[in-house]
Amino acid sequence: MEPTQTALIVPIPEAEEAVGRFRESLDPAASWGVPAHVTVLYPFLPPQQISDQVLAVLRKAIAGIPRFDVALTHIGWFGDTVVWLAPQPDRPFRNLTTAVWQRFPETAPYAGAHTEVVPHLTIGSDAPEPTLSHAAETVSAQLPINAAVDMVRLIAGTPGLSPWRTVCEFPLGADR
Repeated sequence: MEPTQTALIVPIPEAEEAVGRFRESLDPAASWGVPAHVTVLYPFLPPQQISDQVLAVLRKAIAGIPRFDVALTHIGWFGDTVVWLAPQPDRPFRNLTTAVWQRFPETAPYAGAHTEVVPHLTIGSDAPEPTLSHAAETVSAQLPINAAVDMVRLIAGTPGLSPWRTVCEFPLGADR
């Protein structure tokens, strides 16, 4: 099946050991093959609109943000239905989202569903609160998780129907 959506993410492989087993059952994106990550922009352009020119614009925008170190320091919640890890600092993720969105204004983060974009790594969602709380407590005992962020990945797939695959990776700029 041809992909129907794209997303820009920052994979955080250092978090997999702590969150992987929970994401398998509590985060639908994990079953689609999407790794533990912080979202830069979702949904991005439809796959058929990804051209060499789009890739060049992305490459330039992302290269304008320097590489950075991040620590996943604490658990956060969206209501009582989504549990997530908070990256510190979160400003570089916000800068990445802004840099891409400014160049592709038709791709509002989360299709404009939220007034503020909060950088986060989802552990789980839409499960009974005791299940999510257990995941939060277990992951919290393994914090902080430190990672070096040096690239953004463009992925494509169809939610729930096909595995998501990497289309391209874009390096961040040099350290300042």
